[in-house]
Amino acid sequence: QVQLVESGGGFVQAGDSLRLSCAASGRTFSSYAMGWFRQAPGKEREFVSGIIGSGGRTDYADSVKGRFTISRDNAKNTVYLQMNSLKPEDTALYYCATPLSRYSDYSRSPSAYYYWGQGTQVTVSS
Repeated sequence: QVQLVESGGGFVQAGDSLRLSCAASGRTFSSYAMGWFRQAPGKEREFVSGIIGSGGRTDYADSVKGRFTISRDNAKNTVYLQMNSLKPEDTALYYCATPLSRYSDYSRSPSAYYYWGQGTQVTVSS
């Protein structure tokens, strides 16, 4: 059984930083891409960032490029999202997700992911 558990969310001021973590269990972590998504109230879930299993390739939504950094530690079965220069519009519930298939690429589409965490809330005050 694959489990994803996010942590690290919180309430911060605009310009502050947070680091989200997603701990995975239940299968060989390094073989699977990981993605971060977010969903604000009344809005659709949107892609934030993705990373392949080896960590050698990443992708970012334009809205976070240059401010957020995704990384992974395969020895710890954990993927991270370092968020700097946070803005009020970054306020959302942040989810990590992973696809069903080994060695598949990350995707910007939520439908490409099979397993999801429960989410961690990020609130940025102006």
